[in-house]
Amino acid sequence: MRKGYLILLCCVLLGTACKFSSGKQRLLPVDTIKLIMWDLLKADELYIRINIKDSTAVKRKENIRMFEEIYAIHHVTKGQFDSSFKYYEAHPIVFKQLIDSLDAYATREKYKLADRHGQVLPATKKDSSASHSKPAK
Repeated sequence: MRKGYLILLCCVLLGTACKFSSGKQRLLPVDTIKLIMWDLLKADELYIRINIKDSTAVKRKENIRMFEEIYAIHHVTKGQFDSSFKYYEAHPIVFKQLIDSLDAYATREKYKLADRHGQVLPATKKDSSASHSKPAK
């Protein structure tokens, strides 16, 4: 009898551990979720700037509309993003990889933007250790 309970418990644990392998709730890869997070961060910043000038943006739920548009652009649902993000949050090693990847992407985008505008950004301690005060063209 105990053996049956132990087998049932193992099956339940395996089932919950593998819930992201099913097609319904697929885990978004780090590179995909990184791009979605970058777009969500930019949209949130834009929303904050809009809200300072136009307080009716809150009532119109402009931020939600922008977020839904971002999910549509990346061909994912809010549920897919949320479940993947929760998975990454629950797994510190891959979450650190995600955050580090997002940080590196943000740095590259910052240098690209500065280069487009003819600006030279000073190398920070973090940037100089990565030996890229200005990205290669």
